Amino acid sequence: MSTLKTTLTGYAGYRGREGHWSFLLHRITGLGVVLFLTIHIIDIAFVYFRPALFLEALALYQTTLFGIGEIALIFCVFFHGVNGLRIAYFDMFKPGMWSIEMQRKSTRTTLIISIILWLPAAFWMVRNILFHNYGIALFGG
Repeated sequence: MSTLKTTLTGYAGYRGREGHWSFLLHRITGLGVVLFLTIHIIDIAFVYFRPALFLEALALYQTTLFGIGEIALIFCVFFHGVNGLRIAYFDMFKPGMWSIEMQRKSTRTTLIISIILWLPAAFWMVRNILFHNYGIALFGG
C-alpha cells in the first residue's frame, strides 16, 4: 500500500509544467480508453448471456450522460494516440532532441492537434445528443 501511496503522491506533487501534465494526461486518457474497452467487452457479452440486459444497456448508452462520456472518450482516444505518436517519434528518430524546450513545444503541439481533431467530432456528437434526446435541431439536423 505504501508503494501505491508513494506513486500517487509523486504524480500529484511533481511540478514539471508541460512534461508533467502531458505525462498525467497520457495516463488518464489511457485509463479512459481501457475503461471503455472493458465496458464494451462486457456489454457485448450480454448479447449471448443476458439479451434483455444488453437491451437495457443500449437504452442506458443513449442517455445524455453517456453521450457526454463518449465525447470525453473521443478526446481520450485522440490525445492518447497523438501523444503516443509524439513519444514514439522522439524515441525512435530524434532521441537527441529530448530537451525541455522541445518537449514543451511538442506537448503544446500535441494538445493543439488533439483539440483540432476532437472539435468536429465533439460538435457532431453534441448535435446528435441535442437532436435525439431533446428534439433540438442544429443546422438542419
